[in-house]
Amino acid sequence: MNEHPAGEAAPIAFGARLANSQAFATLFRDGMGLVEETAAYLDGPGRQEAKKLERGVALAYATESMRLTTRLMQLASWLLLHRAVKEGEMTLSQANKEKTKVKLAAGEPGDPETIKLLPERLRALIERSKKLNDQVRRLDASIYAPPLAPDEPGVSNPVERQLGLLKAAFEQDGP
Repeated sequence: MNEHPAGEAAPIAFGARLANSQAFATLFRDGMGLVEETAAYLDGPGRQEAKKLERGVALAYATESMRLTTRLMQLASWLLLHRAVKEGEMTLSQANKEKTKVKLAAGEPGDPETIKLLPERLRALIERSKKLNDQVRRLDASIYAPPLAPDEPGVSNPVERQLGLLKAAFEQDGP
């Protein structure tokens, strides 16, 4: 165990541990699966559904499918960076530098009334991608959260802090 000069135990390297966790492996599998599922839909059934839409809705379909694709490519980039950390191909510090190129923004939501007109499967993929985006953003914030000094207010127990970070990283949004 690493010791601080004052004889205190060093904090756990939360980011590195999280990237190596089963929870990350599950998130990676689900995220990459969503990328593949979306690509298959947009190239197949989605293309056929889009052809049947009225002009205004078809434009909304094109816009929302582009937003969806962009969001998923950014998420896939983040997931692949952190898989590289997990597999020892890069350090967490290197991943942090590279992830500046990845935009995990909440993104434009789109007009809810127009979204309602889109095919059900596209709407479901959009919702799932937003939930994945929220999970990855929470995880990213947890991994790269600066460690708090033990004498900072509100940090009475380092284990409590780690549990709080884990809860924040993996809590699910409502139904």
